[in-house]
Amino acid sequence: MTARTPIHEHITDAMKAPDLIRLGGDVVLARFETMKVYAALGAVRTLLRRGRIVPGQTLIDSSSGIYALALAMACHRYGLRCHIVASTTVDAVMRAQLEVLGATVDQMPPSESLRLDQERRVRHVRELLARRPDFHWMRQYHDAVHYAGYREFAALVAEALPDGPLTVVGAVGTGASTGGLVEALRGSGRAVRLVGIQPYGSVTFGSERFSDPEAIIAGIGSSIPFDNVRHELYDTLHWVDFRHAMAGAVGLLREHAVFAGLSTGAAHLVAGWEADRDPGRQHLVIGADTGHRYAERVFARHAEALDVRALRPRRIHTLDELRPPWSVMEWERRSHKELVVADIGSESGSSVVGQEPLTQGEPS
Repeated sequence: MTARTPIHEHITDAMKAPDLIRLGGDVVLARFETMKVYAALGAVRTLLRRGRIVPGQTLIDSSSGIYALALAMACHRYGLRCHIVASTTVDAVMRAQLEVLGATVDQMPPSESLRLDQERRVRHVRELLARRPDFHWMRQYHDAVHYAGYREFAALVAEALPDGPLTVVGAVGTGASTGGLVEALRGSGRAVRLVGIQPYGSVTFGSERFSDPEAIIAGIGSSIPFDNVRHELYDTLHWVDFRHAMAGAVGLLREHAVFAGLSTGAAHLVAGWEADRDPGRQHLVIGADTGHRYAERVFARHAEALDVRALRPRRIHTLDELRPPWSVMEWERRSHKELVVADIGSESGSSVVGQEPLTQGEPS
């Protein structure tokens, strides 16, 4: 008997389910319209169930884009108000959607750096909370409640992909998406490797001494530490610059007709290299969003894109060896603290994985 096509009660139910697309061999892409619907829905439902928030209350957070939309949709579904302190990177299309959904949007002015943009947003959130203590700060990068929604995604993956060893490849970002998925899969007894991706300039895995002038990969790194990143979950780390992420995104569209964002492009690039090293093992590529935000600055420049087949990473063993444009290091599930100890006394003194936060509070 043919299964019926479900009729959803709300758009978030339709959006949260990814399209699973085979990219060749044992590599499968989970391509989302907005992956953070899982994070926002899971967090809001959990907070409502625990009584930490109530219908009609205002939820506030800062965002560089897709979490803002996911939170606005979750608020729309559950009768909550939404207030977004938006990054300068939030475009007119995204802002219009947020406003029509009823969200209040305070957008930061153009900024010369990610760090300054984040610091302005954190400061503005704190100012609003001082005036409105009834607001609930979602703290997407620090409140572990955002892990909850990804258990549902893990169940979908377990059903769709054959039993056996699995490698998950995705941008680190908040830590909740890859972390929540992999914790749930490992908790079921499955052997899972987690391969994380970072941009240059992010403190999350120690690349803050570098800058990437063209970088616009919103949301996959940070200028301040995130509590939701559980370093001990990651087996391997790749650092990828804008040009390589662009090559992956354009290559994904050219080879597979999949229009996806830069973090997905970076994951596509990395997964291809990882799969070549470990043939026969299932690889799941996380595609967090579509390519619409990058239409002009990436896809309109497709003629400039590098050939993904010709690209290879630099293998490194310590963060002192880290160099652009693409490096890979076996992280070996070390904790944040263990890596700091391992790198103490390096000649360059450039490894600052364990530094104190650059600013207190909530980024992006």
